[in-house]
Amino acid sequence: MSKTILITGTSNGFGKDAAKTLTEAGYQVFATMRDMNGRNRSAADELRSKNIEVLELDVTQDASVNVAFEELYSKTDGKLDVLINNAGLFAHGISETYTPEQVREMFDVNVFGIQRVTRAALPSMRKRKSGLIVNIGSILGRVTIPFIGLYGASKFAVEALTESYRYELSQLGVDVVLIQPSAYPTGLYAATQQAADADRAAEYGEIATLPGVFADFLKGTFSSADAPDSHDIAKALVELIGTPAGRRPDRVLVGAGYGADAVNAVVKPIQAEMIRGIGFDKLQTLNVQ
Repeated sequence: MSKTILITGTSNGFGKDAAKTLTEAGYQVFATMRDMNGRNRSAADELRSKNIEVLELDVTQDASVNVAFEELYSKTDGKLDVLINNAGLFAHGISETYTPEQVREMFDVNVFGIQRVTRAALPSMRKRKSGLIVNIGSILGRVTIPFIGLYGASKFAVEALTESYRYELSQLGVDVVLIQPSAYPTGLYAATQQAADADRAAEYGEIATLPGVFADFLKGTFSSADAPDSHDIAKALVELIGTPAGRRPDRVLVGAGYGADAVNAVVKPIQAEMIRGIGFDKLQTLNVQ
Protein backbone atom coordinates (compact mmCIF):
# COMPACT_ATOMS: atom_id res chain seq x y z
CA MET A 1 0.00 0.00 0.00
CA SER A 2 1.15 3.55 -0.74
CA LYS A 3 2.36 5.60 2.21
CA THR A 4 0.10 8.38 3.46
CA ILE A 5 1.91 11.70 3.96
CA LEU A 6 0.82 14.97 5.55
CA ILE A 7 2.84 18.14 4.90
CA THR A 8 2.41 21.50 6.62
CA GLY A 9 3.07 24.84 4.94
CA THR A 10 2.37 23.85 1.33
CA SER A 11 1.21 27.21 -0.02
CA ASN A 12 4.67 27.85 -1.50
CA GLY A 13 8.34 26.90 -1.42
CA PHE A 14 9.61 23.57 -0.13
CA GLY A 15 6.16 22.46 0.99
CA LYS A 16 4.38 22.93 -2.31
CA ASP A 17 7.22 21.35 -4.27
CA ALA A 18 7.38 18.42 -1.86
CA ALA A 19 3.63 17.82 -2.17
CA LYS A 20 3.86 17.65 -5.96
CA THR A 21 7.05 15.58 -6.02
CA LEU A 22 5.90 13.02 -3.46
CA THR A 23 2.56 12.65 -5.27
CA GLU A 24 4.44 12.00 -8.51
CA ALA A 25 6.48 9.40 -6.63
CA GLY A 26 3.26 7.49 -5.92
CA TYR A 27 2.46 8.56 -2.37
CA GLN A 28 -0.93 9.70 -1.06
CA VAL A 29 -0.24 13.30 -0.05
CA PHE A 30 -2.33 15.60 2.11
CA ALA A 31 -1.12 19.16 1.60
CA THR A 32 -2.05 21.60 4.36
CA MET A 33 -2.04 25.36 4.62
CA ARG A 34 -3.90 28.15 6.35
CA ASP A 35 -6.44 30.39 4.62
CA MET A 36 -6.78 28.04 1.66
CA ASN A 37 -10.06 29.68 0.64
CA GLY A 38 -8.59 33.19 0.86
CA ARG A 39 -5.08 34.41 0.14
CA ASN A 40 -3.82 30.90 -0.56
CA ARG A 41 -6.71 29.85 -2.79
CA SER A 42 -4.60 29.79 -5.96
CA ALA A 43 -1.99 27.57 -4.32
CA ALA A 44 -4.68 25.20 -3.07
CA ASP A 45 -6.29 25.06 -6.52
CA GLU A 46 -2.92 24.36 -8.12
CA LEU A 47 -2.32 21.41 -5.80
CA ARG A 48 -5.84 20.07 -6.32
CA SER A 49 -5.23 20.16 -10.07
CA LYS A 50 -2.42 17.66 -9.40
CA ASN A 51 -4.89 15.35 -7.60
CA ILE A 52 -3.52 16.33 -4.21
CA GLU A 53 -5.88 16.52 -1.24
CA VAL A 54 -5.69 19.93 0.44
CA LEU A 55 -6.65 20.50 4.06
CA GLU A 56 -7.02 23.72 6.03
CA LEU A 57 -4.47 23.69 8.86
CA ASP A 58 -3.03 26.58 10.84
CA VAL A 59 -0.13 25.26 12.91
CA THR A 60 -0.62 28.06 15.46
CA GLN A 61 -4.15 27.01 16.36
CA ASP A 62 -4.98 23.87 18.35
CA ALA A 63 -8.53 23.71 17.01
CA SER A 64 -7.38 24.01 13.40
CA VAL A 65 -4.84 21.22 13.85
CA ASN A 66 -7.39 18.95 15.52
CA VAL A 67 -10.00 19.48 12.81
CA ALA A 68 -7.46 18.85 10.06
CA PHE A 69 -6.39 15.55 11.61
CA GLU A 70 -9.99 14.47 12.12
CA GLU A 71 -10.55 15.05 8.40
CA LEU A 72 -7.30 13.29 7.51
CA TYR A 73 -8.11 10.21 9.54
CA SER A 74 -11.66 10.05 8.20
CA LYS A 75 -10.17 9.74 4.70
CA THR A 76 -7.39 7.29 5.60
CA ASP A 77 -9.09 5.06 8.17
CA GLY A 78 -6.84 6.50 10.89
CA LYS A 79 -3.60 5.97 8.97
CA LEU A 80 -0.66 8.36 8.69
CA ASP A 81 2.77 7.06 7.68
CA VAL A 82 4.77 10.27 7.30
CA LEU A 83 4.47 13.74 8.80
CA ILE A 84 6.56 16.53 7.31
CA ASN A 85 6.68 19.60 9.56
CA ASN A 86 7.58 22.26 7.02
CA ALA A 87 5.61 25.41 7.92
CA GLY A 88 7.93 28.29 8.78
CA LEU A 89 8.20 32.04 9.33
CA PHE A 90 11.39 33.98 8.53
CA ALA A 91 12.77 37.18 10.06
CA HIS A 92 15.79 39.18 8.85
CA GLY A 93 16.99 42.38 10.44
CA ILE A 94 18.46 43.89 13.59
CA SER A 95 17.20 41.74 16.44
CA GLU A 96 16.37 44.70 18.70
CA THR A 97 13.89 46.03 16.14
CA TYR A 98 11.65 42.98 16.57
CA THR A 99 9.19 43.08 19.44
CA PRO A 100 8.75 40.17 21.85
CA GLU A 101 5.30 39.65 20.36
CA GLN A 102 6.83 39.20 16.90
CA VAL A 103 9.38 36.72 18.18
CA ARG A 104 6.59 34.83 19.92
CA GLU A 105 4.67 34.73 16.64
CA MET A 106 7.68 33.26 14.84
CA PHE A 107 8.28 30.63 17.52
CA ASP A 108 4.58 29.79 17.45
CA VAL A 109 4.96 28.75 13.81
CA ASN A 110 8.51 27.37 13.78
CA VAL A 111 8.61 25.58 17.14
CA PHE A 112 5.25 25.35 18.89
CA GLY A 113 3.63 24.53 15.54
CA ILE A 114 5.81 21.43 15.27
CA GLN A 115 4.79 20.42 18.78
CA ARG A 116 1.09 20.89 18.03
CA VAL A 117 1.10 18.93 14.79
CA THR A 118 3.39 16.19 16.09
CA ARG A 119 1.14 15.62 19.11
CA ALA A 120 -1.82 15.25 16.75
CA ALA A 121 0.04 12.70 14.61
CA LEU A 122 1.63 10.55 17.30
CA PRO A 123 -1.32 8.62 18.78
CA SER A 124 -1.98 6.96 15.42
CA MET A 125 1.71 6.28 14.75
CA ARG A 126 2.27 4.85 18.22
CA LYS A 127 -0.77 2.61 17.89
CA ARG A 128 0.56 1.22 14.61
CA LYS A 129 4.14 1.10 15.98
CA SER A 130 5.54 2.73 12.87
CA GLY A 131 5.86 6.10 11.21
CA LEU A 132 8.26 8.79 10.13
CA ILE A 133 8.34 12.41 11.29
CA VAL A 134 10.50 14.80 9.28
CA ASN A 135 11.15 18.27 10.67
CA ILE A 136 12.45 20.92 8.31
CA GLY A 137 15.13 22.79 10.24
CA SER A 138 17.95 24.88 8.80
CA ILE A 139 21.73 25.12 8.75
CA LEU A 140 20.98 28.17 10.93
CA GLY A 141 20.13 25.73 13.69
CA ARG A 142 23.84 24.92 13.81
CA VAL A 143 25.63 28.12 12.73
CA THR A 144 24.63 31.73 13.31
CA ILE A 145 24.51 34.57 10.79
CA PRO A 146 24.08 38.09 12.25
CA PHE A 147 20.67 39.67 11.66
CA ILE A 148 19.02 36.25 11.25
CA GLY A 149 19.62 35.25 14.86
CA LEU A 150 15.97 35.27 15.93
CA TYR A 151 15.02 32.90 13.12
CA GLY A 152 18.13 30.87 13.91
CA ALA A 153 17.10 30.67 17.56
CA SER A 154 13.87 28.98 16.51
CA LYS A 155 15.82 26.50 14.38
CA PHE A 156 18.26 25.79 17.23
CA ALA A 157 15.13 24.89 19.21
CA VAL A 158 13.99 22.58 16.42
CA GLU A 159 17.34 20.78 16.64
CA ALA A 160 16.79 19.88 20.29
CA LEU A 161 13.09 19.15 19.81
CA THR A 162 13.80 16.77 16.94
CA GLU A 163 16.64 14.95 18.69
CA SER A 164 14.65 14.45 21.88
CA TYR A 165 11.66 13.07 19.99
CA ARG A 166 13.97 10.75 18.05
CA TYR A 167 15.21 9.18 21.29
CA GLU A 168 11.83 9.10 23.02
CA LEU A 169 10.02 7.45 20.10
CA SER A 170 12.78 5.08 19.02
CA GLN A 171 11.49 2.10 20.99
CA LEU A 172 7.92 2.69 19.80
CA GLY A 173 8.83 2.22 16.13
CA VAL A 174 8.49 5.88 15.14
CA ASP A 175 11.46 7.43 13.34
CA VAL A 176 12.27 11.16 13.59
CA VAL A 177 14.64 12.90 11.18
CA LEU A 178 15.80 16.49 10.74
CA ILE A 179 16.44 18.05 7.34
CA GLN A 180 18.78 21.04 7.42
CA PRO A 181 18.34 23.11 4.25
CA SER A 182 20.86 25.76 3.25
CA ALA A 183 19.75 29.03 1.63
CA TYR A 184 17.39 28.41 -1.29
CA PRO A 185 15.19 30.75 -3.34
CA THR A 186 11.73 30.08 -1.93
CA GLY A 187 8.68 32.01 -0.79
CA LEU A 188 10.12 32.03 2.74
CA TYR A 189 12.09 35.20 1.99
CA ALA A 190 9.23 36.90 0.17
CA ALA A 191 7.12 36.51 3.30
CA THR A 192 9.81 37.81 5.67
CA GLN A 193 8.45 39.15 8.94
CA GLN A 194 9.10 42.91 8.96
CA ALA A 195 10.38 44.53 12.16
CA ALA A 196 7.67 46.40 14.06
CA ASP A 197 10.13 48.78 15.74
CA ALA A 198 12.35 49.59 12.76
CA ASP A 199 13.12 53.12 14.01
CA ARG A 200 15.59 51.64 16.50
CA ALA A 201 17.83 50.66 13.59
CA ALA A 202 18.83 54.31 13.11
CA GLU A 203 20.90 54.17 16.30
CA TYR A 204 23.08 51.40 14.83
CA GLY A 205 24.73 53.70 12.30
CA GLU A 206 26.49 51.90 9.46
CA ILE A 207 25.68 48.53 11.04
CA ALA A 208 22.06 49.13 10.07
CA THR A 209 22.99 48.75 6.39
CA LEU A 210 24.37 45.24 6.82
CA PRO A 211 21.06 43.34 6.68
CA GLY A 212 20.53 44.89 3.25
CA VAL A 213 24.04 43.87 2.22
CA PHE A 214 23.29 40.28 3.17
CA ALA A 215 19.97 40.41 1.30
CA ASP A 216 21.86 41.55 -1.79
CA PHE A 217 24.30 38.66 -1.30
CA LEU A 218 21.39 36.21 -1.30
CA LYS A 219 19.85 37.80 -4.40
CA GLY A 220 23.17 37.45 -6.18
CA THR A 221 23.50 33.85 -5.11
CA PHE A 222 19.97 33.01 -6.19
CA SER A 223 20.35 34.68 -9.61
CA SER A 224 23.78 33.28 -10.46
CA ALA A 225 24.39 30.64 -13.13
CA ASP A 226 25.00 28.01 -10.43
CA ALA A 227 22.13 29.12 -8.19
CA PRO A 228 20.93 26.48 -5.71
CA ASP A 229 17.87 24.51 -6.83
CA SER A 230 15.17 24.42 -4.18
CA HIS A 231 13.95 21.13 -5.66
CA ASP A 232 16.90 19.56 -3.81
CA ILE A 233 14.72 19.39 -0.68
CA ALA A 234 11.93 17.46 -2.39
CA LYS A 235 14.45 15.02 -3.83
CA ALA A 236 15.98 14.54 -0.37
CA LEU A 237 12.51 13.80 1.02
CA VAL A 238 11.81 11.20 -1.65
CA GLU A 239 15.08 9.45 -0.84
CA LEU A 240 14.52 9.67 2.91
CA ILE A 241 10.98 8.29 2.81
CA GLY A 242 12.09 5.52 0.48
CA THR A 243 14.85 4.45 2.87
CA PRO A 244 13.81 1.50 5.06
CA ALA A 245 13.13 2.21 8.72
CA GLY A 246 16.22 1.68 10.81
CA ARG A 247 18.57 2.82 8.05
CA ARG A 248 17.75 6.51 7.92
CA PRO A 249 20.22 9.14 9.16
CA ASP A 250 19.24 11.38 12.06
CA ARG A 251 20.06 14.51 10.03
CA VAL A 252 20.21 15.35 6.33
CA LEU A 253 21.98 18.56 5.35
CA VAL A 254 20.94 19.78 1.92
CA GLY A 255 22.95 22.40 0.02
CA ALA A 256 25.93 24.48 1.07
CA GLY A 257 26.70 23.80 4.72
CA TYR A 258 28.54 27.04 5.60
CA GLY A 259 30.13 25.02 8.41
CA ALA A 260 26.95 23.35 9.67
CA ASP A 261 28.15 20.04 8.22
CA ALA A 262 31.34 20.34 10.26
CA VAL A 263 29.33 21.08 13.41
CA ASN A 264 27.18 18.01 12.75
CA ALA A 265 30.26 15.83 12.42
CA VAL A 266 31.81 17.11 15.65
CA VAL A 267 28.64 17.01 17.76
CA LYS A 268 27.40 13.56 16.68
CA PRO A 269 29.94 11.43 18.62
CA ILE A 270 29.79 13.76 21.62
CA GLN A 271 26.01 13.45 21.73
CA ALA A 272 26.19 9.67 21.32
CA GLU A 273 28.71 9.32 24.14
CA MET A 274 26.58 11.46 26.43
CA ILE A 275 23.54 9.27 25.78
CA ARG A 276 25.57 6.16 26.49
CA GLY A 277 26.97 7.74 29.63
CA ILE A 278 23.53 8.24 31.17
CA GLY A 279 22.48 4.70 30.35
CA PHE A 280 20.12 5.49 27.46
CA ASP A 281 22.16 3.81 24.73
CA LYS A 282 19.31 1.68 23.40
CA LEU A 283 17.36 4.84 22.55
CA GLN A 284 19.88 5.53 19.79
CA THR A 285 18.61 2.62 17.69
CA LEU A 286 15.14 2.53 16.13
CA ASN A 287 13.16 -0.50 17.23
CA VAL A 288 11.69 -1.56 13.90
CA GLN A 289 8.36 -3.27 14.60
